[in-house]
Amino acid sequence: MCGIFGFLAAKSIAKREAEARLKTGMDRILHRGPDGSGKWVSADGRVGFGHVRLAIIDVESGAQPMVSNDGRFTIIFNGEIYNYIELRAELGGEGFRTQSDTEVILRAYQRWGEGCLDRLRGMFSIAIWDANEQRLFLARDRFGIKPLYWAHTSDGLFFASEMKALLPFLPYREVNSSALADYFTFQFCLGDKTLMNGVWQMPAAHFALVSADNALVPQRYWEVHYDIDYDHTELWFAERLRELLEDSVRMHLRADVEVGSYVSGGVDSSLLAAMARNIRNEGPFKAFNGRFADGLQYDESRYANALAEEQDMQLHLADISEQDFVDHIGKVIWHLDQPTAGPGAFPQYMVSKRVGENIKVVLGGQGGDEIFGGYARYLVAYFEQCIKGAIEGTLQSGNYLVTYESIIPNLETLRQYKPMLSEFWAGGLFGERDERYWRLVNRANTFGGILTPEALDQRETFDEFKSIFWGKNVGRESYFDAMTHFDFKTLLPALLQVEDRMSMAHGVEARVPFLDHPLVEFAATIPADIKFKNGELKRLLKSVFSERLPTVIRERKDKMGFPVPLNLWLKRGGKARELIGDILGSERARSRSYLSDGMSIDAVLDSQSVYGRNLWALLGLELWHQQFVD
Repeated sequence: MCGIFGFLAAKSIAKREAEARLKTGMDRILHRGPDGSGKWVSADGRVGFGHVRLAIIDVESGAQPMVSNDGRFTIIFNGEIYNYIELRAELGGEGFRTQSDTEVILRAYQRWGEGCLDRLRGMFSIAIWDANEQRLFLARDRFGIKPLYWAHTSDGLFFASEMKALLPFLPYREVNSSALADYFTFQFCLGDKTLMNGVWQMPAAHFALVSADNALVPQRYWEVHYDIDYDHTELWFAERLRELLEDSVRMHLRADVEVGSYVSGGVDSSLLAAMARNIRNEGPFKAFNGRFADGLQYDESRYANALAEEQDMQLHLADISEQDFVDHIGKVIWHLDQPTAGPGAFPQYMVSKRVGENIKVVLGGQGGDEIFGGYARYLVAYFEQCIKGAIEGTLQSGNYLVTYESIIPNLETLRQYKPMLSEFWAGGLFGERDERYWRLVNRANTFGGILTPEALDQRETFDEFKSIFWGKNVGRESYFDAMTHFDFKTLLPALLQVEDRMSMAHGVEARVPFLDHPLVEFAATIPADIKFKNGELKRLLKSVFSERLPTVIRERKDKMGFPVPLNLWLKRGGKARELIGDILGSERARSRSYLSDGMSIDAVLDSQSVYGRNLWALLGLELWHQQFVD
């Protein structure tokens, strides 16, 4: 796990200038690699690679940049390849100088070219320079777990693990209006866009081959296909799920340093921690949880404690306060690169700080909700469509694989989502499935008169939403698959951005065993009426592994998702309200082009519901403006 920065210059430059460029970029991502750094510059100065290292595998000899034995290829790499031992054997063990996964990638590219990506099992952003072909190879893992940004200027192509490393090389800085519309709609950007004009992200599951005379054009190398398997029984799917997830956890525990786990108190992280503890059943196993002292609705530590006691784990708690928010919110946005997802990034930052004080590698539960269906909005949308199908007599058409009668016992899950239900049904019922799901995930219509009409022009965003929702890799017969697929392609990368940046801010590697591509490919073939039987969210996952979890977690009905008492702090006044009022009430902040004239900051602060996220969206965007644009 590391950070990478590099460039392919438009023309030859002096070695001193090339190294100065590398230092400028690398200085901004040193937090990603506290264990060392390295540079490489081509003989003509046109290509420069920089690497900052967090040593996890082959601590002694796995330094980068790494050059092939024949001198033709040079690599920098961020991530982990979990099947590097098996690949090394396939490549033939002779000639290797290290025990690192980096050298395995290098040898794999020598033999198979870009086809090596099909064989890599893990998380990665890779850059390889081919001196013979004078060509740069860039690639990102299948799910976008590891980041890769790029910018093309008159001086050449620059790429990095984090956007902030590219800022010194941009000719100007301004906001991408199309990405801003995405942000106000979802609180993340779609596709390869970023909030910064001229900076792009390599899409997940893509690579590019770049030379001096051709542009960077990403090419897809992998896709998840929802080819539903109707030939096997539920028992077969259950046994196969057990095999694949256990294998994934075992592979994700490969490291030459200690591995622990986040334990939020929910099913996903608790299950992974329990499985990891079962595999590593000797010696201490460290688990990490964060909590606020503002009421039980902001504290899941009782669930984490139950797991830790049952599984003999050392539980490390991060007690998070309003003062922590005041002290660290600026750092959170700086490390995020651009605001995304919800306020959960802040407590994630604080828990990762606690992890970094103890160990280097930690398992996390990202991906379980998107793969197995864990969000309450799936239940809301499906319930509406089942009622529609019952009224119209189309329940057997294939669109509704769960009946409304079977969903009713699970509606208790929606008790805390009444505001969302009111908003969802306020605009009528029974529209087209894409339009109805758009209404569930669209946050822009809750901003009221805060934003200008231009900022809320969602035409491009809606068209892009539909193209993803109705992807060619998803059959139209299952509403459940269409919903989970959209979140898998859009929300999940945003959550992975949070996972990566908040952990790497403290020199911690976060691993996500649910995002093992054999497991994801398998899950996409499971019929919706098995994954979502009787309207129970994540039903198959919980039924297969229920014996691994304490009863108090297994029988939970509330889904908290690391809630932050931000709006509670605003209501009672104090340091957080003062800070946010100062930030958003400044003349500079009030002059932003996306804000309506005469907007009242106090009205915004006072209008937030308990779990409302508009204030967070505006605060994060303003802090980002100050740090990255101004």
